[in-house]
Amino acid sequence: MTDFSSVKDKVAIITGAADGLGEAIAQCYAENGMKIVISDVNVEKGNKVVEQIKSTGGEAIFVRADVSKEEDVKNMINVAVETYGRLDGLVNNAGIAAPNRPTHEYSVDEFDKVTSVDLKGVFLGMKFGIEAILKSKSTGGFIINIASLAGLLGNSSMGLYTSSKHGVVGLTKSAALDYAPHNITVNAICPGTFRTSIWGEAPEELVQQYAKMLSPNERLGDPKEIGHLALFLASDLARYISGAAISIDAGSSAGKLTPAKWSNPEILD
Repeated sequence: MTDFSSVKDKVAIITGAADGLGEAIAQCYAENGMKIVISDVNVEKGNKVVEQIKSTGGEAIFVRADVSKEEDVKNMINVAVETYGRLDGLVNNAGIAAPNRPTHEYSVDEFDKVTSVDLKGVFLGMKFGIEAILKSKSTGGFIINIASLAGLLGNSSMGLYTSSKHGVVGLTKSAALDYAPHNITVNAICPGTFRTSIWGEAPEELVQQYAKMLSPNERLGDPKEIGHLALFLASDLARYISGAAISIDAGSSAGKLTPAKWSNPEILD
């Protein structure tokens, strides 16, 4: 089997799917015949994503949900099952950033705010999503948690975000063992630096400068590249992959980049 036909008609929820990486995953899933539940706190943008998917023949609905709130997550899961009759997969993508500052300067309120979305939100999605997948008797159930390069490495001045994303990786690994006997795969995707709306109206020259600093191949990732990986993990091609924290970062997590002169640079001519 060398195609992704196995995902056709699978029902999946993607949180934080109104833009960025979540939107790219939703579009990729819909293009391959999956039935999608778009979830986000931004109703206007979320509905636009649904409209885009439907305009190209895909199936999608929107459900507003704040993933830090238990009742919102329960409702999101229930609406998915009520609409499509089942649930096969969940992509926990919703997340927020925190200001960059030394650990001792964070407030307790900031800790609660970041962890309630970035860690608790993933836990709630897994808790209620896995219950629904089990009840659906899915033969290809999957959970994909969008962690971060910060879930694999430490980052100065990013203690709250980094600890939350490390927690996501830990939840992923433990849940993979819990549900392996039930044929549910649980994996984490750990993105590096991608070209999303986080860059706002930043001048292209500035974006390129950061790309050279942050990425070994000197470019920002395309959100579609996350979508392709998420599609693979949702398919039958990846049924033997579980408990993995997969970096997609052009090699940033491989180690330190040390400049060196080549003895035969003419090979590039």
